[in-house]
Amino acid sequence: MNRLVGELHSRVGPILTRVQILLDDTQPKISSMVNDASHIVYLARGQAQKVDRVFTDAADRLRGQLVRADRILAGTLEALEDAGSKFSHSFWRPVQKASALVQGIKVGLDLLRSRRSAPVEMSRANSRKRNSLFSKFFSFQQ
Repeated sequence: MNRLVGELHSRVGPILTRVQILLDDTQPKISSMVNDASHIVYLARGQAQKVDRVFTDAADRLRGQLVRADRILAGTLEALEDAGSKFSHSFWRPVQKASALVQGIKVGLDLLRSRRSAPVEMSRANSRKRNSLFSKFFSFQQ
Protein backbone atom coordinates (compact mmCIF):
# COMPACT_ATOMS: atom_id res chain seq x y z
CA MET A 1 0.00 0.00 0.00
CA ASN A 2 2.87 2.32 0.74
CA ARG A 3 4.19 1.55 -2.65
CA LEU A 4 0.84 2.41 -4.24
CA VAL A 5 0.68 5.69 -2.37
CA GLY A 6 4.24 6.49 -3.36
CA GLU A 7 3.49 5.75 -7.00
CA LEU A 8 0.34 7.90 -6.94
CA HIS A 9 2.29 10.68 -5.28
CA SER A 10 5.00 10.52 -7.90
CA ARG A 11 2.45 10.79 -10.71
CA VAL A 12 0.15 13.41 -9.17
CA GLY A 13 2.94 15.55 -7.69
CA PRO A 14 4.19 16.94 -11.01
CA ILE A 15 0.59 17.61 -12.18
CA LEU A 16 -0.19 19.53 -8.98
CA THR A 17 3.04 21.48 -9.32
CA ARG A 18 2.14 22.49 -12.90
CA VAL A 19 -1.39 23.50 -11.83
CA GLN A 20 0.11 25.60 -9.00
CA ILE A 21 2.50 27.32 -11.42
CA LEU A 22 -0.38 27.93 -13.86
CA LEU A 23 -2.55 29.42 -11.11
CA ASP A 24 0.29 31.61 -9.86
CA ASP A 25 0.85 32.79 -13.40
CA THR A 26 -2.86 33.49 -14.24
CA GLN A 27 -3.98 34.95 -10.90
CA PRO A 28 -2.72 38.51 -11.66
CA LYS A 29 -4.30 38.33 -15.11
CA ILE A 30 -7.65 37.18 -13.67
CA SER A 31 -7.50 39.91 -11.02
CA SER A 32 -6.76 42.50 -13.72
CA MET A 33 -9.69 41.24 -15.82
CA VAL A 34 -12.05 41.42 -12.83
CA ASN A 35 -10.87 44.98 -12.04
CA ASP A 36 -11.29 45.97 -15.69
CA ALA A 37 -14.79 44.45 -15.80
CA SER A 38 -15.66 46.31 -12.59
CA HIS A 39 -14.43 49.59 -14.09
CA ILE A 40 -16.37 48.94 -17.33
CA VAL A 41 -19.55 48.33 -15.31
CA TYR A 42 -18.93 51.57 -13.37
CA LEU A 43 -18.47 53.55 -16.60
CA ALA A 44 -21.48 51.92 -18.22
CA ARG A 45 -23.65 52.79 -15.22
CA GLY A 46 -22.51 56.43 -15.42
CA GLN A 47 -23.23 56.55 -19.16
CA ALA A 48 -26.64 54.93 -18.65
CA GLN A 49 -27.48 57.59 -16.05
CA LYS A 50 -26.43 60.34 -18.48
CA VAL A 51 -28.54 58.81 -21.26
CA ASP A 52 -31.46 58.54 -18.85
CA ARG A 53 -31.14 62.23 -17.95
CA VAL A 54 -30.95 63.21 -21.64
CA PHE A 55 -34.00 61.12 -22.57
CA THR A 56 -35.97 62.34 -19.55
CA ASP A 57 -35.16 65.95 -20.44
CA ALA A 58 -36.07 65.36 -24.10
CA ALA A 59 -39.35 63.69 -23.10
CA ASP A 60 -40.21 66.59 -20.79
CA ARG A 61 -39.45 69.12 -23.53
CA LEU A 62 -41.46 67.14 -26.06
CA ARG A 63 -44.38 66.91 -23.63
CA GLY A 64 -44.25 70.69 -23.15
CA GLN A 65 -44.16 71.30 -26.89
CA LEU A 66 -47.10 68.93 -27.40
CA VAL A 67 -49.11 70.77 -24.75
CA ARG A 68 -48.24 74.08 -26.42
CA ALA A 69 -49.17 72.76 -29.88
CA ASP A 70 -52.43 71.39 -28.46
CA ARG A 71 -53.32 74.78 -27.02
CA ILE A 72 -52.49 76.54 -30.27
CA LEU A 73 -54.51 74.03 -32.28
CA ALA A 74 -57.46 74.24 -29.89
CA GLY A 75 -57.39 78.05 -30.11
CA THR A 76 -57.22 77.91 -33.88
CA LEU A 77 -60.15 75.50 -34.08
CA GLU A 78 -62.21 77.68 -31.74
CA ALA A 79 -61.41 80.74 -33.86
CA LEU A 80 -62.42 78.85 -37.01
CA GLU A 81 -65.63 77.71 -35.38
CA ASP A 82 -66.46 81.26 -34.31
CA ALA A 83 -65.64 82.61 -37.77
CA GLY A 84 -67.77 79.92 -39.40
CA SER A 85 -70.65 80.67 -37.07
CA LYS A 86 -70.42 84.41 -37.73
CA PHE A 87 -70.18 83.82 -41.47
CA SER A 88 -73.17 81.51 -41.34
CA HIS A 89 -75.25 84.07 -39.46
CA SER A 90 -74.12 86.99 -41.60
CA PHE A 91 -74.65 85.11 -44.87
CA TRP A 92 -77.72 82.97 -44.26
CA ARG A 93 -79.87 85.58 -42.51
CA PRO A 94 -79.95 87.93 -45.52
CA VAL A 95 -80.49 84.95 -47.80
CA GLN A 96 -83.42 83.82 -45.64
CA LYS A 97 -84.83 87.34 -45.61
CA ALA A 98 -84.48 87.58 -49.39
CA SER A 99 -86.12 84.18 -49.77
CA ALA A 100 -88.99 85.28 -47.53
CA LEU A 101 -89.35 88.49 -49.56
CA VAL A 102 -89.45 86.53 -52.83
CA GLN A 103 -92.00 84.13 -51.33
CA GLY A 104 -94.14 87.07 -50.20
CA ILE A 105 -94.01 88.64 -53.65
CA LYS A 106 -94.96 85.30 -55.21
CA VAL A 107 -97.93 84.92 -52.88
CA GLY A 108 -99.01 88.49 -53.64
CA LEU A 109 -98.79 87.91 -57.39
CA ASP A 110 -100.73 84.66 -57.07
CA LEU A 111 -103.40 86.48 -55.10
CA LEU A 112 -103.65 89.22 -57.75
CA ARG A 113 -103.91 86.63 -60.52
CA SER A 114 -106.57 84.73 -58.69
CA ARG A 115 -108.64 87.89 -58.17
CA ARG A 116 -108.48 88.81 -61.85
CA SER A 117 -109.57 85.40 -63.04
CA ALA A 118 -111.88 84.79 -60.09
CA PRO A 119 -115.08 86.37 -61.51
CA VAL A 120 -114.97 84.27 -64.67
CA GLU A 121 -114.00 81.10 -62.83
CA MET A 122 -116.45 81.78 -60.00
CA SER A 123 -119.39 81.93 -62.36
CA ARG A 124 -118.27 78.68 -64.01
CA ALA A 125 -117.76 77.03 -60.66
CA ASN A 126 -121.15 78.18 -59.36
CA SER A 127 -122.94 76.85 -62.43
CA ARG A 128 -121.15 73.50 -62.06
CA LYS A 129 -122.18 73.33 -58.41
CA ARG A 130 -125.79 74.05 -59.26
CA ASN A 131 -125.80 71.45 -62.01
CA SER A 132 -124.29 68.85 -59.77
CA LEU A 133 -126.73 69.64 -56.94
CA PHE A 134 -129.71 69.28 -59.26
CA SER A 135 -128.43 66.05 -60.71
CA LYS A 136 -127.87 64.63 -57.22
CA PHE A 137 -131.30 65.75 -56.13
CA PHE A 138 -132.98 64.11 -59.07
CA SER A 139 -130.92 60.97 -58.89
CA PHE A 140 -132.05 60.33 -55.30
CA GLN A 141 -135.74 60.68 -56.13
CA GLN A 142 -135.78 58.07 -58.83
